[in-house]
Amino acid sequence: MPITTPYGSWASPIDPELLATSSPSFSYPSSDGENLYWLESRPWENGRSVVVQRSPEGVIRDVLPAPLSTRSKVHEYGGTPYIVVNDILYFCLYDDQRLYRLDPTNGDGLPTPITSAGGGYRFADFCYDKHQHRLICVAEIHDSSSEPENQIVAIPLDDSMQVITLRRGDDFYAYPRLDHTGRNLCWISWNHPDMPWDKTTLWLSTIDNMGQLDAPISIAGNGEEAIFQPQWSPDNQLYFVSDRDNWWNLYRWQPKSGVESIRPMAAEFATPLWVLGMSTYGFCDDGTLVCCHTHDGTWQLSTKKPNALDFQPVENNYCNISDIYCTGDKAWLVGASSTNSGELAELGIKDRSLKPITQGGPLSFDPGYIALPSPINYPTSDKATSHAFFYQPTNPDFKGCEGSLPPLIVICHGGPTGSTTTALNLKIQYWTSRGFAVLDVNYRGSTGYGRHYREQLQGQWGIADVTDVVEGARYLIERKMVDPEKIAIRGSSAGGYTVLAALCFHQVFKAGACLYGIGDLETLARDTHKFESRYLDTLIGPYPSQQAIYQDRSPIHHIDQFNCPVIFFQGLDDKVVPPEQAVAMTKALREKQLPVAYLPFEGEGHGFRKAETIKKSLEAELYFYGKVFGFAPHGDLPTIPINNL
Repeated sequence: MPITTPYGSWASPIDPELLATSSPSFSYPSSDGENLYWLESRPWENGRSVVVQRSPEGVIRDVLPAPLSTRSKVHEYGGTPYIVVNDILYFCLYDDQRLYRLDPTNGDGLPTPITSAGGGYRFADFCYDKHQHRLICVAEIHDSSSEPENQIVAIPLDDSMQVITLRRGDDFYAYPRLDHTGRNLCWISWNHPDMPWDKTTLWLSTIDNMGQLDAPISIAGNGEEAIFQPQWSPDNQLYFVSDRDNWWNLYRWQPKSGVESIRPMAAEFATPLWVLGMSTYGFCDDGTLVCCHTHDGTWQLSTKKPNALDFQPVENNYCNISDIYCTGDKAWLVGASSTNSGELAELGIKDRSLKPITQGGPLSFDPGYIALPSPINYPTSDKATSHAFFYQPTNPDFKGCEGSLPPLIVICHGGPTGSTTTALNLKIQYWTSRGFAVLDVNYRGSTGYGRHYREQLQGQWGIADVTDVVEGARYLIERKMVDPEKIAIRGSSAGGYTVLAALCFHQVFKAGACLYGIGDLETLARDTHKFESRYLDTLIGPYPSQQAIYQDRSPIHHIDQFNCPVIFFQGLDDKVVPPEQAVAMTKALREKQLPVAYLPFEGEGHGFRKAETIKKSLEAELYFYGKVFGFAPHGDLPTIPINNL
């Protein structure tokens, strides 16, 4: 029989250590010959990113020796940091961002640099030019200039330490891809103030005998579309994803007839290009297209034969799919379900079989502790519609006290151009298994619901997203599903701004948790990295001409309107949202005599990667809610200082 005890105080087998050690994250599968490679990010190794190999015999081993870590800092968010060519690994070392060569067959060998020290180069998103024996990739050059310069570059593999510029002039580049002849290169570019999900251009150029680009031409990009992942099919036709008709769908470019649609669908075949090298589709050698697409927040896996009209769904249990890579008669992908965390899986095209290649360890707790998501669509006060996933408190060992309702945590995803999915998220389960309800919101501006839904946040950041999280909480309160006096809101990065704006401009929430979030929009406009330096032009308006709006929507200028406790978490190495944002908000709330806590973390940037940080931040947040909402969390949580409480 379940024990009756207050919500929030339930004992749970889903502890912070489990979150930090249960599974790595998998990404960027690729192959070289018969060897399969991929990237693993491991919190228990201080967030180290490791290139892993599976041999034809099925032997899995690390090919990047500890303590080395490969991760690109292009755009600060990075992208594909490695490529394997003829059994040689080329990778971007996180510590200095130089490119290195490593022979995985030499167990005692050390990496050899192939780019020079200094110069401020960062690299990502590679392809191999067999004719010139060189790598082609995106480079971001940080020198003494006020803003880094982005280029498409070539790096000869002849130990010359050269970096040769192939294309410059646009603010950003992505997806340099050679066709199967090796004589044509495509790529996409975009310029301030646009982001890659606003407007991009698809380019094509031949490569001359000297290895330079010869008369590039733009072949797609009408000024009102965002192009994603150009890729060459086995018969050397150029495919890409575009949202020119609202939905991110697949298209093909024909030299004579131009752009043609593959199969229009009310679904998205792309995600926002926050990191370079993302892949949602690929081609097997016989021309079979393998792809993933999302509808109403759930991802599906499909295939399409070269002459088939429709996509054929592949039976699977995944609700989130990414990182598709194809070669031969197989495809590899990263998939996750609502009850299992992410795994790297292999799809056999001939028999349509899907099997895991590698995955995290089995869950150490009974599935009965897992709260399953329920999609909800609800009207907002400004007559729009928002989307979210609701999770009930779930624990077979406990139930709440009779006549009581559970506390609610409303979650705001980052971006704000991003989305949440229904894939198993142990951070959500950490809360639901302790007696919290959770509402995970895909507010207006989120992806997965078409360009029109995404554009509803243009000029409305801090208004439409805030309205959606507020109305989501009210939707549950009105249906008597949650305790109206115990409503918290948490979010990271841009979601942290939504948290602070919701606490400042509305009175629904009784506590907030802001992870590396934004309190001063002017400071963000003046002091952030190149990739997002003009992001706010679209979300709010040009700065400084619209300075009054920036000030009006910045919580730091409206401290008098805060009336509940807030906890801040901040990485001290954050270059996207500098720590000064959290420090200023903490100081202002402390001086207002509101309960406030601030936890800074050395060695963490924008997003927490280390196991100890993940553990400490979750325990601190639970301790904070216990103090604010008046319940005693189970276990011996480390105490944290909370000013004015």
